[in-house]
Amino acid sequence: MTRNEVYAARNRSLLMYTSAVIVLAVGVTYAAVPLYRMFCAATGFAGTPMVGQGRFEAERLVPVEGARRIKVHFNADTSDQLPWKFTPQQQYVTVLPGETSLAFYKAKNKSDKDIIGIATYNVTPDRIAPYFAKVECFCFEEQKLLAGEEVDMPLLFFIDKDILDDPSCCKIDDVVLSYTFFRARRNTQGNLEPDAPEEVVQNSLGFGEYEHAPKAEDRKAGGSSSP
Repeated sequence: MTRNEVYAARNRSLLMYTSAVIVLAVGVTYAAVPLYRMFCAATGFAGTPMVGQGRFEAERLVPVEGARRIKVHFNADTSDQLPWKFTPQQQYVTVLPGETSLAFYKAKNKSDKDIIGIATYNVTPDRIAPYFAKVECFCFEEQKLLAGEEVDMPLLFFIDKDILDDPSCCKIDDVVLSYTFFRARRNTQGNLEPDAPEEVVQNSLGFGEYEHAPKAEDRKAGGSSSP
């Protein structure tokens, strides 16, 4: 093979490699949102229901016969800034580990204006949280109620049977699932978030006793203020 042929072969290889990198970069750009959603679904990040790692496979959603039943109580709260009536439609249900259960909340907009609300939630005792899985829930996205509108809000959940292998959960017989609805507002990035002080929101999530770093916009506002 001559020197020119060697150079030509190298150039073809370089061109093919460069083209492959460009195609890959474009593909990753278009797939960024779906990949992010897949990540959220696999890890439960950002409130997304965990559907990866075999968590919701049919064989796992089978009641463990002979196991103790766990009583799940339902609680509902609303922010003072939100003129909604928000209530659970049942006081509690009893479930076996691995058994899916359907529950309902009801929300009514008592004002004469359309309002968007966002729900936060927490489970107590907190050590059961890794095993409490929501398959479908109104808390996964904002809810818009028209003036005077009343709607039923379904919740499909189960308690993972792996809880039976956790010694710290062996004596848990009662669980409380709490939701708090806030009026939604848009932040500086244009995303909807609860229109309430951060301390109130963190309390509704069960994180009130922990210290939190200030939001980026709060740090920026504090840095730009004059002494």
